[in-house]
Amino acid sequence: MCGIVGYIGNKNATEIVLNGLKKLEYRGYDSAGISMITGGKLETYKKKGKIVNLENAYDFSSKISNVAIAHTRWATHGEPSEVNAHPHVSSDGKISVVHNGIVENYLELRNKLQEKGFTFKSQTDTEIIPNVISDNYDGDLLKAVIKAHKVLRGSFALGIISSDEKDRLVALRDSSPLLLAILEDGYMIASDITSVIEHTNKLIFLKDGDIVDIKKDSYKIYDSDGNEVDREVTEVDYTDESASKEGYDHFLLKEIHEQPKAIEKAISLRHNDYVLNDNEDIFTKEELKDIEKIYISACGTAFHAGEVGKYAIESLAKIPVISEIASEFRYKNMFLDEKSLVIFVSQSGETADTLAALKEAKRLGAKTLAITNVLGSTITRDADKVIYCYAGPEISVASTKAYTTQLIALYFVAMRIAKAKGQIDDADIKNIIEALEKIPAQIDEILKDKENFKEIAMEIKDSNSIFYTGRLLDFITAKEGALKLKETSYIHTEAFPSGELKHGSIALIEPGTPVITVATQSKITEKTISNNQELIARGAKVISITNRGNDFVKDASTNLVEIPKTLDILTPLLAVIPEQLIAYYTSLSLGNDVDKPRNLAKSVTVE
Repeated sequence: MCGIVGYIGNKNATEIVLNGLKKLEYRGYDSAGISMITGGKLETYKKKGKIVNLENAYDFSSKISNVAIAHTRWATHGEPSEVNAHPHVSSDGKISVVHNGIVENYLELRNKLQEKGFTFKSQTDTEIIPNVISDNYDGDLLKAVIKAHKVLRGSFALGIISSDEKDRLVALRDSSPLLLAILEDGYMIASDITSVIEHTNKLIFLKDGDIVDIKKDSYKIYDSDGNEVDREVTEVDYTDESASKEGYDHFLLKEIHEQPKAIEKAISLRHNDYVLNDNEDIFTKEELKDIEKIYISACGTAFHAGEVGKYAIESLAKIPVISEIASEFRYKNMFLDEKSLVIFVSQSGETADTLAALKEAKRLGAKTLAITNVLGSTITRDADKVIYCYAGPEISVASTKAYTTQLIALYFVAMRIAKAKGQIDDADIKNIIEALEKIPAQIDEILKDKENFKEIAMEIKDSNSIFYTGRLLDFITAKEGALKLKETSYIHTEAFPSGELKHGSIALIEPGTPVITVATQSKITEKTISNNQELIARGAKVISITNRGNDFVKDASTNLVEIPKTLDILTPLLAVIPEQLIAYYTSLSLGNDVDKPRNLAKSVTVE
């Protein structure tokens, strides 16, 4: 949610930050802006819409600078507009700030500053920040930022420059992601690794409260009280090519096709000759044996992965699991104690609601396990134990390979817990892993059948409403399919449990209404077929996603998508692939921005 990039060094900062900003556009594209210091003067340029609008509106070729900050915005306070775009500048025009996060007490601070004569142009909470810094400025930008931080409440990733100190960049991280990148010719700050990796793989993942004072040839990091601290420099295994489209028309299509390799890697790292290995930071067998209650919490697609994980743990370990959306978790009485394990799933590792739920779980004494895709993210530092997805960078807002690799992680967690509880043996584990190892090739089979998905997309693209249905695991897959379709196509799409249709939802079915049914669970296939017949009888066009050779489902469908056979518990890995492709081709046929759906951002760092 919003992207920050800044540079100070011996090269042209304007060019570097604009290029870095383009790599962050998936984090926000309502508006974009840049501030630089040229000839001792602070200059700021902003434009509504995408970064290309900013580049087309101004000639930056002559704007040579050694320090600059830039921002691409996903609006929270104030509508998308040039006035509300970042960077925001103090009333005296000397201090410029880019900000990710929220200032919770901005109205209180705004009133106080107005009484002192400060003026404001925007509707944003961010405009408070440069003015609070200005109010505390006495010739030292670092000291002013430290003082300002003490009166600001909320979440902050900040980049700050001042025309009074033209060779200085100050950055602050507090509850919103920010990193420091070490280049041969200077330093960068960024909210995401993708904007800096073409320049360096030497990164410092800042901790909450860190304030960085950066000059052209040096930096120092301080805590919130101004005490100097040391932070580890990490050399990451990440390339610029891994964040490029590599010949695909869109990141979404590329990432759908990357799933077989990502899944293969995620499986191979977790076992050795079908024996679960211990190379992941997870609880011991003795610790897992003492667990009496298990919870899973997440948001959006990650929550659907968590629900599959719940089903897997209950099926294999024979222990009840409660799944709860993270934004609800912290406000409910979840009855947590030291014998509780809470699993948190987050693609970015920066999801604000999930992090808040994690803090609440730790406060109550529960053991916490994070599943994430991003090295150095906040959740990796806050959770007791961490498991990585190994999906590689996921740029498209609509999550695909992060979801399927989250499932792999959760299946292995389920096997570990079940083994610790004595509910499965080595032969059971070998059987599951052997079936998992076939999944990548089976996905490749599905990916070859693009024409069928294109035809389905053309059939449904003009619909007012589309429905997904399924039972048990299929209902979870249906929910993920509905989410993918609605967020990319903007068509009203809802998922219902198949058995619940006749309890009210079937009233929405009209002649020609598309319904996509997921029917892969062998023990309830007959029930799903009956539900399909009910839908067809009322004029619905039923598109069924089912196991290959299931003729009974074929007879109760107007269109069929077949997937290879696997263990019932693993079908979410296969059934979601047609859903992803249907969403992609529907969005494409409607002319939507496939990788950047309206009103959405990749990393949701505010509640």
